[in-house]
Amino acid sequence: MSSKSRVHTSLAGVDFSAMSKNELDRVFLEILNAGIHGLAFSVYLENQGPGTQISDDQIRTRMQIIQPYTRWVRSFSCIDGNELIPGIAHEYGLRTLVGAWLGTDTKKNEKEIEGVIQVGKAGHADIIAVGNEVLLRGDLPEEQIVEYMAHVKRNVPGIPIGYVDAYYEFTLHPRISDACDIILANCYPFWEGYPFEHSLLYLKDMYHRAMKAGNGKKVIVTETGWPNRGSAERSALPSYENAVKYFINAFQWALDENVEIFYFSSFDETWKIAAEGDVGAYWGLWDKNGKLKYG
Repeated sequence: MSSKSRVHTSLAGVDFSAMSKNELDRVFLEILNAGIHGLAFSVYLENQGPGTQISDDQIRTRMQIIQPYTRWVRSFSCIDGNELIPGIAHEYGLRTLVGAWLGTDTKKNEKEIEGVIQVGKAGHADIIAVGNEVLLRGDLPEEQIVEYMAHVKRNVPGIPIGYVDAYYEFTLHPRISDACDIILANCYPFWEGYPFEHSLLYLKDMYHRAMKAGNGKKVIVTETGWPNRGSAERSALPSYENAVKYFINAFQWALDENVEIFYFSSFDETWKIAAEGDVGAYWGLWDKNGKLKYG
């Protein structure tokens, strides 16, 4: 029996009041085993991080773990071996949202752009994301992002091109929204400090604000999730139960409303602690050793 037929929904999401931990685990596994739309692909192992050269074997080991549970994977970079991820994903029958990471280093940006163009020309990109949260970090002006997007479009025509950022950045930067074929919005009630009980309502609001900014363009939620451990973000509390409930709510809503979601993330990654604090290491559905954390 599908998870859709088993659970009851309300404006606030699934009714969890009568569910034991075992029942939560069972519903989680039903949704995961049925296959979700997408996963952010966490490629780095312990003592690795951006700048580490990634091997083919490493990518395949992790791809084999997630392949039965997702239809799409999202990658974040096209250098240092990350450019191998989309081709391997296609080998495993998965579709790809391929990212070029942009930051303050112009030479590295040029390598990323050339890398994503080559992935596109090789036929391994189903959607291309030119940059991730660049405006949120303040790394580049919107004019430079639009220029990079136009350059990629000229070189790989026929592949939908977008840019990934926090949902509200598309309202603040209409030139970016206009340049996108698809609006790629990161939506995190956790990072905005909302308690789990209200998180689905805020997730829906974030999505609809991105839709409004897109003026009719398709919107994909490129990141959303909830950590199971670490420090609280104001009223948002990491816990096993909150992480499982958020996953269930997000994909129940996605099923009901035909929303495409890339869940963040596939695996825990310790390197994120440096930028996000202790909670940064615990966003995966699988732990850093590849063991499923829930269910």
